[in-house]
Amino acid sequence: MWIGAYTAMSRSPLDVVCDAGPLIHLHELDCLELLADFRAVLVPEQVWREVEHHRPDALKHPGVEIQQVPVIPSEDASFQALVRALVLDLGEQAALSLMALHPDAILLTDDAAARLAAKGLGYQVHGSIGILLRAIRRQQRAPHEVLSACATCYHDLRPAFAPTCWRRSSRKWRAR
Repeated sequence: MWIGAYTAMSRSPLDVVCDAGPLIHLHELDCLELLADFRAVLVPEQVWREVEHHRPDALKHPGVEIQQVPVIPSEDASFQALVRALVLDLGEQAALSLMALHPDAILLTDDAAARLAAKGLGYQVHGSIGILLRAIRRQQRAPHEVLSACATCYHDLRPAFAPTCWRRSSRKWRAR
């Protein structure tokens, strides 16, 4: 459960470390401002370059202060074994390495392997869907607004939004 999820519109005391997926997808959905209530939005420079290549406007969103952070991915042998086993790209490695410096932060990633690695390392992890559901709970968006935005972009976002999760969430929120 998100800390403060039931306190509408209060600023979260948490930092988030972002992988590229949530920044790109939330920008596509016109929902990037949902990150504005976190204390800090930290983006490793490797992720920054990836987002800059695919969706540069996501890094310049008014009202969301996104901080680029220089990160050297961990060279720890067990971390590198995890990287090889899960085939994590450089951005995911950098985000997980930054989490080691901010262990109380939340990692935002839509990548299944990165989520698995984060959970294995003991980090709290969520994705784009989690941010959207949090927005409903915090009364930042109405359920129908989230469903409408997602339905509009669903064909582009399908890899990020697992179909089973999407169907379950949309049925739940349509019923309200």
